[in-house]
Amino acid sequence: MSAYFLRRLLLLIPTFLGITMLVFTITRFVPGGPIEQMIMKMQASGAGESGGGSGDLASSVELPPDVRKELEKAYHFDKPIWQAYLMWLDDLVSLPPDLGKSYKYNLPVFDIITARFPVSIYFGLIGFFLAYSVCVPLGVFKAIRHAGAFDFVSSAVVFIGYSIPGWALGGVLLVLLGGGSFWDVVPLGDFRSADWADMSAWGKIADQAHHTILPVIAYAVGSFATLTVLMKNSLMENLGQDYVRTAFAKGLPERRVIFVHALRNSLIPICTGLGHAIGLIMAGSYLIEKVFNIDGIGYLGYTSIIERDYAVVMGILVINTFLILLGNILSDVLYVLVDPRIRFT
Repeated sequence: MSAYFLRRLLLLIPTFLGITMLVFTITRFVPGGPIEQMIMKMQASGAGESGGGSGDLASSVELPPDVRKELEKAYHFDKPIWQAYLMWLDDLVSLPPDLGKSYKYNLPVFDIITARFPVSIYFGLIGFFLAYSVCVPLGVFKAIRHAGAFDFVSSAVVFIGYSIPGWALGGVLLVLLGGGSFWDVVPLGDFRSADWADMSAWGKIADQAHHTILPVIAYAVGSFATLTVLMKNSLMENLGQDYVRTAFAKGLPERRVIFVHALRNSLIPICTGLGHAIGLIMAGSYLIEKVFNIDGIGYLGYTSIIERDYAVVMGILVINTFLILLGNILSDVLYVLVDPRIRFT
């Protein structure tokens, strides 16, 4: 089994290189790079200074050739793609790793990303625990009351929620419940109130919870149907196994058979999915954080793509790719731990 996990670890290298190389190449062909963005800002500034006239002044704003060459050299745009990628990769594997510098924030990419990690982890973890704490019991009761009224009604509700993207549901909830609406019960967005630092301890807790409710619902709603149906189907499959029928034949109470014997084996597919959740917890959601104006990893990635801040885009890609690949291996480890019968070769 150790040979299997060693092969999986070695496969991380070509997979990581393939993903980063593909995205790096795409960023070189997408129009409107950082230099073009800088020119557009200069033109917009020129238009503002000219009072919004004919626009001749704005359109004539251009970087001097020597300045443009220096910028291309700084961003390695003067090199072939393969050479620029190798230079970027060499900085990445150096000690300490260098993810580059953001042209928008003029700060190291690593510092920008780590400053936003706590926000995305906060919402990701709460959404993760909320989804599992609701879906596992719901799936169990759906399996026990299969084909009943509760099963049909809960399935309809769950799949309606599954059909609505989390960011779209968040926008609808903001319209219905956000500030200025008929039911003004939740804030319109942001991670905390502007005066959060001046609040009392209980005031900080209440304000944080007030800003957490809608984003967490948007985070968790997409996984409800998948986890619930997986839990239900897994439990129903185990309830039909011989060992369950034997337990009933011995006269064991129904509650003990279901919640002690069958449920334990039914949790195996749920537990093995925990590894895949690492990337989702850490990465955040691009559009959900955009809708709620939460300055996390997702919102940072969204704005970086829009503004062609390629250094930040690649930095987020590196971290997310590594976490997802590591999560896949962790899923295999959990699979072995919860089911000793499994042996990887």
